Amino acid sequence: MRSLRTGLSLGSVLTGIAALGALLLAAPAAHAADTPLRDLAAAKGKAIGTAVTGSKLTGTYGDIAGAQFNSLTPGNAMKWETVEPTRGTYNWAEADQIVAFAQAHNQQVRGHTLVWHSQNPSWLTNGTWTSAQLSALLQDHITTEVTRYKGKLAAWDVVNEPFNEDGTYRSTLWYNGLGSDYIAQALTWAHAADPSAKLYINDYNVEGVGAKSTALYNLVKSLKERGVPIDGVGLQAHLILGQVPSTLQQNIQRFADLGVDVAVTELDIRMQVPSDSAKLAQQAADYKAVFDACVAVSRCYGVTVWGFTDSDSWIPDVFSGYGAATPYDENYVPKPAYYAIAGSLGGTSTPPPTGACTAAYSVQSQWNTGFTGQVRIACSGAALSSWKVSWTYGAGQRITQAWNADCTQSGAAVTCANASYNGTVPKGGSVTFGFNASWSGSNPLPTVTLG
Repeated sequence: MRSLRTGLSLGSVLTGIAALGALLLAAPAAHAADTPLRDLAAAKGKAIGTAVTGSKLTGTYGDIAGAQFNSLTPGNAMKWETVEPTRGTYNWAEADQIVAFAQAHNQQVRGHTLVWHSQNPSWLTNGTWTSAQLSALLQDHITTEVTRYKGKLAAWDVVNEPFNEDGTYRSTLWYNGLGSDYIAQALTWAHAADPSAKLYINDYNVEGVGAKSTALYNLVKSLKERGVPIDGVGLQAHLILGQVPSTLQQNIQRFADLGVDVAVTELDIRMQVPSDSAKLAQQAADYKAVFDACVAVSRCYGVTVWGFTDSDSWIPDVFSGYGAATPYDENYVPKPAYYAIAGSLGGTSTPPPTGACTAAYSVQSQWNTGFTGQVRIACSGAALSSWKVSWTYGAGQRITQAWNADCTQSGAAVTCANASYNGTVPKGGSVTFGFNASWSGSNPLPTVTLG
């Protein structure tokens, strides 16, 4: 596969035009409505966030992350094994990148996570420590990381996943070495390092009322009574299609009644793949149910999706046979879940009309061995913040260079996506890109495909 891009001008002689059908809508600027999700959420007094991978915060991925969300969570960049892989040697590169991106896009950052049984560096997990040594290591780690981002982060998931399913404490390096009070100590140290950051305990399978969520409730109640700094509870919400707990809103409310905020911190809703229209409809209903529950409780701070596109989701790697868990598909096309979220937040919950944006292919000029082509992308009933078109050649044509788009060709299949500067197509507007290509014998107009 080749990547093709230059800065040449288009030919001027129109020799053939063909409408190639609809665009693959990589990221409509407002999708169903003209209001980004982040603006809808802000109007409700809520945060809408996404976990992100720092290295991907460019192009379409970066455009959507910046435009649609007002809060970012580093997926892995702030975990202990990432920031201190060797004792005393720190790597803040990706974490700093995400914080800088958030600052540039007027977004909050949720730190994740300071104390966890997983994704710790081997030097820590393989060491032999006394309780005093382990306590000193944990305090140093929390103080170092929180201090680095003091004043820059809205919240921290300080302690992650402290409970078993039956509500007992999970056997971990921290619990086994320091006892259950490691949680209070961690919160206290984090507060000392940045008194302005909101401090959370975060766990999974605590979305509905049950043994595990009740253990978390009792812990938070005890911490509050002791005066330990605890500001919120994070409900991860890694859910299965059709299994949103019926007691979700009730559970959010009972934590709120303790005087703490509640955030849905890692929402995704996985299904057995492949997806189909019925599964996607159920997923949309499930996403709406979660957002509705948060909107209904004033102390529900907001909802973070754990990756917004299926191309950046952890689900397929961990749950065999499952996937399609996020609001956008792998090509950044918003799924019914996206529109359900928008509807829950007060926006329009229906997709844009079919044909609202179209692509037209034309041959500008042609000679014995080659031709210059152009594609015009025009929108009438919707707007785009990025775009992608594709087609399959039928007579061996080969693109040799392209401009105003990033084009790849594999065999007869061609895919072209917007350049960094021309992804936006407003309602009633259009953009064009061009290319040179070779041909031999004939140059039939190609048939468009989506994807």
